[in-house]
Amino acid sequence: MTSHYLQIFTQRKSAILLVLGFASGLPLALTAGTLQAWLSVENVDTKTIGFFSLVGQAYVLKFLWSPLMDHFSLPFCGRRRGWLLLTQLALIATIALMGTLQPARDLTLLATLAVVVAFCSASQDIVFDAWKTDVLSAEERGTGAAISVLGYRLAMMVSGGLALWLADKYLGWQATYWLMALTLVPGVIATLFAPEPDQKIEAPRTLQAAVFTPLKEFFSRGNAWMMLSLIILYKLGDAFATSLSTLFLLKGLAFEPAQVGIVNKTLGLAATIIGALFGGILMQRLTLFRALMLFGILQAVSNLGYWLLAVTPPHLWSMALAVTIENLCGGMGTAAFVALLMTLCNKSFSATQFALLSALSAIGRVYAGPAAGWIAAGWGWPTLFAISIIVSLPGLLLLAASRHSFTCLQSDTTFQLRQRFAGGYRLAFCLVSAGALLLASWLLFIALRALQWLNASGVSERLFETGILCLLAGVTIGTLLDLFSQGLRTVQNKEAD
Repeated sequence: MTSHYLQIFTQRKSAILLVLGFASGLPLALTAGTLQAWLSVENVDTKTIGFFSLVGQAYVLKFLWSPLMDHFSLPFCGRRRGWLLLTQLALIATIALMGTLQPARDLTLLATLAVVVAFCSASQDIVFDAWKTDVLSAEERGTGAAISVLGYRLAMMVSGGLALWLADKYLGWQATYWLMALTLVPGVIATLFAPEPDQKIEAPRTLQAAVFTPLKEFFSRGNAWMMLSLIILYKLGDAFATSLSTLFLLKGLAFEPAQVGIVNKTLGLAATIIGALFGGILMQRLTLFRALMLFGILQAVSNLGYWLLAVTPPHLWSMALAVTIENLCGGMGTAAFVALLMTLCNKSFSATQFALLSALSAIGRVYAGPAAGWIAAGWGWPTLFAISIIVSLPGLLLLAASRHSFTCLQSDTTFQLRQRFAGGYRLAFCLVSAGALLLASWLLFIALRALQWLNASGVSERLFETGILCLLAGVTIGTLLDLFSQGLRTVQNKEAD
């Protein structure tokens, strides 16, 4: 690897990406695992601690308020950096305020502040993703994604394991939260020194345009549905293999918790970081399509390591090797995948489109766990990991079928518009919209049941099943129409030549 490909790591922009990635990842554990540990130590009941997990819904629903950050510009630091600065200052204040409370006495106020922290953190993620998309060139996206992943993962270590250790051994919980608030100060400094995106990028003129135009613009493209399917499927096999990895190592192979913690968490995290950085460097030499294909194949093949663990006698070194290879390949795939999301965003409303696309990419992670548990319980761990390899294939096949679209993206800065099958695409969009509405109703039913205001389990199950079927039908129809349209264009181009 020549020094030419390493030069980006010495640039000012890379240092800013690293620090802002750190600021983006730090608040997550402070409202999740670390907060749960604090509540457990303070003897808060399990049911209440479980209710605190709903705080994380802000990260899933962040696309709902992302149009505000595309449309409105604050009167300081520009459209992207102004919002970054505001969310960071709000995070510092609210995390520090959490450190002034005691769960036994201020539980309601602590929950309120946790919600505010999660909201501000999700908002910071929206703007940071948009800023990356706007300032990074096509050649820098892979490496930029890798550097921001490095900062994000390091922050999770600091606010997760390190924060627990400091709280238990030295500082106590309140002082630890104050220290975590202070570690966000470098993010503020990085924001002040960050380059502002190109001023020629036109923001949506009205709030209505900021809400509806990103959707209209995206779905007017000739490859929109193919790309949506690819986003959902690309990391699906990886999600199947890793969703229950800790349970597999503890109960399936009977490793000790300390061994799993060191290998699966510490070594695995290091391998993910190295994989993301190495993938980012490789992407400077590869086209986006080739990087996605190569890393996608490696992701699928790396799942064989877990399958071999499941069918051979357990050994610490074989477990460490399997975990390292899987996380290394997963990190490379993540670098290419984030670069894909940035490539698909129109810079005029990159905040909204990136938030929507990243929310779609979480579908695999959300639903892989329950499905994986069902498969492991019914057919065993070897079958689960064999299926995880098979589940990787549809994404790779779709990627191969989408090669023409990536060629157009590589050679043209504009997106090709859809020209055929208006009625079929309208049906696909209606089905997806209906599915989203049904799933939103299902979430509302779940919330009402949790609050014991409603007891209609049969209705909620039917809403969920019907919503999923509508979504699958709509995306499948749209994807098939995209593939057919692409085939027709290819034939016409050959005839014209």
